[in-house]
Amino acid sequence: MSQQIAVRIPDDLAGRLDSLVDEGHYATLADAVRAGIRELIERREEREIDERIIEGYRRTPPTAADEAWAERSGRELIAEEPW
Repeated sequence: MSQQIAVRIPDDLAGRLDSLVDEGHYATLADAVRAGIRELIERREEREIDERIIEGYRRTPPTAADEAWAERSGRELIAEEPW
């Protein structure tokens, strides 16, 4: 199922959307708008996850041993790179 939503946007924004369609980035204006809405929702969800991770670290900060392990692991991973 789907919903139709009527939205007014400024002419300059409409022109930029038209350009995205004209350049072949999206098949239709509706496709471009749907992609924008998906991106907006995904960014918000990612920010919420980031905020929960940060809050977890605030509640239980890493120990000195955790930080030493992380640094060692990072150095080992970099050393394994073929470059």
